[in-house]
Amino acid sequence: MPVTFVLVLGYAVDATDHASEHRGQGPPPWRLRRIYAAGQWMALALALLSAPFALALVPLANAIHSPGLWHSAGALLDFEALVGAALLLALPWGIVLLLLMPHATARFATTRQARHLFDFPASLRSVRRDFASWNIAVAAIVTAWALGVACVGLLCVGLVPGIFYAILVSAHATATLHPEGTDSSSR
Repeated sequence: MPVTFVLVLGYAVDATDHASEHRGQGPPPWRLRRIYAAGQWMALALALLSAPFALALVPLANAIHSPGLWHSAGALLDFEALVGAALLLALPWGIVLLLLMPHATARFATTRQARHLFDFPASLRSVRRDFASWNIAVAAIVTAWALGVACVGLLCVGLVPGIFYAILVSAHATATLHPEGTDSSSR
């Protein structure tokens, strides 16, 4: 799982770069060495941004662990408190990722320099500078992921094709962004 996760993240970076250079063409070929290196950096960035929310999960679950709130007890109460805490943290976690990662991914896909992936202030400046483009890209990303996850239960297509679809749509949406701090001469 961790190896395939890193490969898929790297492929998303490659697809973002490919979509910005070759509009209207299909997805890029799988170049394992190139996508594995990019995927490692993406996994590190996502882990860094997700860690505060993961660390807050258990304390928040303990804070809402109340039989009066859930009208249950025992293992069911433990599960409900944990799921409730995860749902409460999902919105701010998603907002943080959507504010920071699309522009960071676009910069990183263009330059392949890890510093561009972790330049979160530049991502926020890019969102502020071109809010309309970011908003459209984020709408496409969220819709694609919702459809990708819906493929599991609603369409009976399966998780892997659904998520692969979401990754490709996200890459194309991210490729439409023009983050600050990159230019085509930096390749």
